[in-house]
Amino acid sequence: MKIAWVIVASVLMGLFASAQEVQPPTPTITPPPRVYPVALPNYDEETATRLQIFLDNNDFAPGKIDGKMGEFFRKALISYKHSQAMPKTGAVDQWMLDQVPETFTTYTIKEEDLKKVGDVPGSRVDQAKLKWLPYTSLLEFVAERFHSAEAYIQKLNPGKNWEHLQPGETLKVPNVVPFEVEKFTEGKISENPAFASRKIFVDTQEHLLEVFDHDQLVCVFPITPGSKTLPAPVGTWKILGANVWPWFRYDEGMLNYGVRTENYYNLPPGPNNLVGVLWMGLNKPGIGIHGTNNPETIGRAASHGCIRLANWDAARVKDLVSVGNTVIIF
Repeated sequence: MKIAWVIVASVLMGLFASAQEVQPPTPTITPPPRVYPVALPNYDEETATRLQIFLDNNDFAPGKIDGKMGEFFRKALISYKHSQAMPKTGAVDQWMLDQVPETFTTYTIKEEDLKKVGDVPGSRVDQAKLKWLPYTSLLEFVAERFHSAEAYIQKLNPGKNWEHLQPGETLKVPNVVPFEVEKFTEGKISENPAFASRKIFVDTQEHLLEVFDHDQLVCVFPITPGSKTLPAPVGTWKILGANVWPWFRYDEGMLNYGVRTENYYNLPPGPNNLVGVLWMGLNKPGIGIHGTNNPETIGRAASHGCIRLANWDAARVKDLVSVGNTVIIF
């Protein structure tokens, strides 16, 4: 009997070993090389603004344009130089500034801009009763249009009555390619064969989303990747689908604990939807790459496990990647 048990145990161990042998290997996550620890000089405000505009126009987003030497500005500048095989120094390259001959331009408030602004109730119950979640002020609308901090727009336009801006009033704004929200009208996003080989790297430590085409760094955008209680899921995923102007299923169980419940509200689309202007879903339930209703918090405040970008950056990401692309979170 003892011999029989030994034989059975040996057979079971053999089957277990065979099962282990046929398991696919866990994919190794190889992050891209880090290139950020470079000291930068303290640029004056106009030089900093011109460089921020240059980087933003080239999809190496410096965060909100504010004329300041911030963390994401530094990372964007060094990343851009790395992508172009340039010396990664803080020296101001005149040819970059030459691409922005005029630091500032003007924007005139239009009658139709007023239709983009409205009241957004604080209650999710009341928000779910609406058909659209608009901008809450013309200041918010203009700041998002020109990728800027609201405080910087106010600084550039002293003396304006922001509560009572009227059509025909002209504002001074950074001369960046604007996010024209009225033209952002597509629905679902399909595969783009030209971008099939691209990979998205989400760096949860540096708070950056980077896109590579083979070994070439294509773009860099600042993000908020999850939180301590519900971090972005480390691993290799892929983009299953993408949608412009999404509805958002507000479920506190899913947001706080990753558990889907029946106690939820469907929040309508709009720039003040919690996931902003875009949702790109991953093959990880409840996790996506999306916009935000509060760009001031990017890189500073926690999200609920997802990858959050400013709306103007989310709008560009959709044109730089494809459904089916690999997303590596590390």
